[in-house]
Amino acid sequence: MKEPLPVYAAGSLREVLTEIAQAHEVHTGQKVVLTLGASGLLRERIENGEAAMVFASANTEHPQRLADSGAWAPYQVFVRNSLCALTSDGVSTTPQTLLATLLDPAIRVGTSTPKADPSGDYAWALFRKADAVQPGAYTRLDAKALKLTGGADSPKAPAGRGTYAWVMDQGQADVFLTYCTNAEAARQEVPRLRVVSVPPTLQVGAAYGVTVRQGAPASAQAFAQMLLAPWAQATFARHGFDQP
Repeated sequence: MKEPLPVYAAGSLREVLTEIAQAHEVHTGQKVVLTLGASGLLRERIENGEAAMVFASANTEHPQRLADSGAWAPYQVFVRNSLCALTSDGVSTTPQTLLATLLDPAIRVGTSTPKADPSGDYAWALFRKADAVQPGAYTRLDAKALKLTGGADSPKAPAGRGTYAWVMDQGQADVFLTYCTNAEAARQEVPRLRVVSVPPTLQVGAAYGVTVRQGAPASAQAFAQMLLAPWAQATFARHGFDQP
């Protein structure tokens, strides 16, 4: 019996990577044990000695930091994502008016937690781009954004609930900046929510990087490489992710 392979991965990959890991096990007989969460928090757990063999992050900075330590291989970008705005049914906005909506003092803007979760880092990158469109926007958005998810102490959604659907269903924010894949999943769970594209002037995009521990069994490298296989990429695409 092959030893189970411990894979640590970004929470935004939960549904798609669960599907891919199950198919991988059927094809190869290799059982995969997924540990999912905010990429920055997972990296800290790995640095503190947890025995991950593969790390699939929602950015490239966290796997690069592991590689810089010498204990992990250089990362590969295996899939991409984009930011969307998930809005309550009481908010009427379009890609063209999104920045004005975010800056509206009456609108509560939710994000994930920077440093702990790349989704939060991408939101702040969007705020910086907003400053180029409208000077002063960064300061206003930085001051008002509510870091509602992805932190070590962030409240967890009840079992069976998606984090972003739950946060919005609870009325914790009027607009939440998250990955488009997360936003679509939340809208499917709570159909009254709306998904608004982020316009090109504000879009930052998200590159997901995977790395393998140096000296890991061959099954770890095989799993990481499998993520780039056409069938796996087709599965990512079906879940709304973009090509690497």
